Amino acid sequence: MSTQASLSYHEPNVLTILILSSFLLLVNLANHLLNHFLYCGLVGQILVGVAWGTPGTDWLSSEAQNTMMQLGYLGLLLLVYEGGLRTDVKTLRANLMLSAAVAAVGIGAPVGLSFILCGVLSITPLQAFAAGAALCSTSLGTTFTILQTSGLSQSRLGVVLTSAAMMDDVVGLVMVQVISNLGRSSSDIGAATVIRPIGVSIAFAVLLPVLCVYVVKPLAIRASDAVGHSLPAKVQHLLVSGHTDLLLHTAFLLAMVTGSSYAGTSNLFAAYLAGATVTWLDSLQPAVPTDSMELETMRSHGPASKPAPHHAADTDITPRRKNTASLDMKSPAKIVEQVAQTGMNVYQSYFAAAVECILIPFFFASIGFSIPITRMFSGDVVWRGLVYSALMVFGKLLCGLCVMHFAVPVLGPKRLRNLLPLLPSSGLHWRSFLTKSPRQYKAAKSGNSTAYSKQERPSPGHVSAQPNGTRTRSKAPSPQTTARKTASGARNEPLKPRSLYPAAILGTAMVARGEIGFLISSVAESEGIYGGGDTGGSSELYLVVTWAVLICTVLGPICVGLLVKRVRRMQEVERTKKTGREDPLGLWGISGM
Repeated sequence: MSTQASLSYHEPNVLTILILSSFLLLVNLANHLLNHFLYCGLVGQILVGVAWGTPGTDWLSSEAQNTMMQLGYLGLLLLVYEGGLRTDVKTLRANLMLSAAVAAVGIGAPVGLSFILCGVLSITPLQAFAAGAALCSTSLGTTFTILQTSGLSQSRLGVVLTSAAMMDDVVGLVMVQVISNLGRSSSDIGAATVIRPIGVSIAFAVLLPVLCVYVVKPLAIRASDAVGHSLPAKVQHLLVSGHTDLLLHTAFLLAMVTGSSYAGTSNLFAAYLAGATVTWLDSLQPAVPTDSMELETMRSHGPASKPAPHHAADTDITPRRKNTASLDMKSPAKIVEQVAQTGMNVYQSYFAAAVECILIPFFFASIGFSIPITRMFSGDVVWRGLVYSALMVFGKLLCGLCVMHFAVPVLGPKRLRNLLPLLPSSGLHWRSFLTKSPRQYKAAKSGNSTAYSKQERPSPGHVSAQPNGTRTRSKAPSPQTTARKTASGARNEPLKPRSLYPAAILGTAMVARGEIGFLISSVAESEGIYGGGDTGGSSELYLVVTWAVLICTVLGPICVGLLVKRVRRMQEVERTKKTGREDPLGLWGISGM
């Protein structure tokens, strides 16, 4: 602790002003240009950090770099919080198992492929595991930035990607603590080192929704009724103001981050849960209350159109209606702002500008500060780093298999149970069996013309009405016509497009490692697991892992940007020319699925 009573103020010299000014201008300029062309402005910010920081020219002082690193982490917390605000809770719940499958592939494949290094670098299995742990995570900051700039944050693909990246981050932070404890002592690792972070993360993910549904929701409904009927107009105006929402949302975010840090789990995970909880609370209230709808009617028809209330009703009018009546002459925008404040509106009003222009550039530039670029260009390190990078890119690209639609689906137990009784006697084609449900086969086999026959063809005695008012009886279709319609309907089913763009975007978006990868590798190096220890030099394994993290962090956003740009161009062509083709993303590009 410093013994100084105060810090003396002094003006920075002109050189410091020029360095800081050029740094801020360049990180924002690089972000704007690369986002415009490739949707990967964060790559430019990382490169500016390499150039201006310790790995490059070292124009920024160590104190300035440390300050930017700390402020950048605040920006990362707010960026993840924004990702929670943009998350559709219903879509997240509907795709939770798919997200878990994507996360499992994204964790298992890099760790498994990392054991190839045992034969290349002559390292121990523990060192290979530590290298794989650094490459199993997915950069949350990069993921949310990609989704925000590409406009996919609220789509089904964006929700699956966000959830999978969050799960990878939780596992990655567990790896940080495991590796740290492994380096500090040579004894066997205790079970609490692994169980505590996982248990706390599961507790946050399970108990928070339970508390919201069974405790917060009833209290919020009762509090809303009490506020509308028992509080003075000035108090109501204060409670629905944006400043009050800012205070409440920020306090809740800080409480979640603090609690998760002391409990032993990821504070980024807590920030994401805080944003999703605020969005869920906003969904409990209607977008425009009844009083606002009455005000809209008064503004459209004039104050004179509202019937004069009876004197008896004047004594029963609630304070909320008095407040509403006093606002009837204000503009609609002001009224909606006072009665409907959401978490996203508060974030855009108070946080968005500072996060986008200052804090997030600091965060990605701080990643550039930690890249030992001058020690990474020896011959052996370069080719081993490139080979390992290719393996790690391939490991994350495998995540795209989880959202691909294969022509031959896997036979489940129910289909296998229905295989034997259907094939010998029904005469149905095996390909139709793979594409139809057992319920449809039972209806077809028994000859019962219920739901299945209604979907496939009209009944023989169906009566249709013509435009001129006459009624005609349609003929029963022949079996050949029915078969052709069934085959064409199966071919034209629009719910499962054959496009590979969703799988490619998901796989490439999972490639970026970013902050968690650098954190895990730095901890493993400082604790001596990679072999460097406190000797002052970097171990060869650490440099190889750094190559992989760096290439993945740079290559992933560029590939996603190119794919998204291609998809946007195809969508614009289809909308302008009306080609009739399916959307390249299919259901994965639709919000709320």
